[in-house]
Amino acid sequence: MSQALAATGPAAGPQAELVLDGDLERPARLTVSDLLAWPQHAAQVTFECATSGVRHHRFTGPLLHDVLTDAGPAFDPARRKDRLRFLIAVRGTDGHHTLLSWAEIDPDFGRAPVLLAVALDGTPLGSTGTQLVLPQDRCGGRYVSGVEAIRVHGGYRAW
Repeated sequence: MSQALAATGPAAGPQAELVLDGDLERPARLTVSDLLAWPQHAAQVTFECATSGVRHHRFTGPLLHDVLTDAGPAFDPARRKDRLRFLIAVRGTDGHHTLLSWAEIDPDFGRAPVLLAVALDGTPLGSTGTQLVLPQDRCGGRYVSGVEAIRVHGGYRAW
């Protein structure tokens, strides 16, 4: 198990957990404290919310790509560009879902700086859970609060 996935920091109270599973070599259960083991990135974002208009926030957390790479996606090294068939499904505690492609977050392709935010405007998200943040999105529809599960799926092998 990688250092980051094995790390668990002290909790300041009950911590929300998120489950990483699917086509991974090292599925895991992670808290906001665990996510502090990865390099932290900040994103100053502006997005439109359908219910409350334009929002401005500062999010901090690790890149989704870094966390998932550490979990060991089951890419087939014998298949050229196998990682491009992988999908990432994210579910929040409120039932909100979204879907991303691996290519979207991969530094060799889309390079989107998608975060698993551990802080919102300087406030830790320990008890409410991490938030999926897509700074490149104009609309906040793919932002997921209280992430409880992330499933990596290898898609279809033969078409």
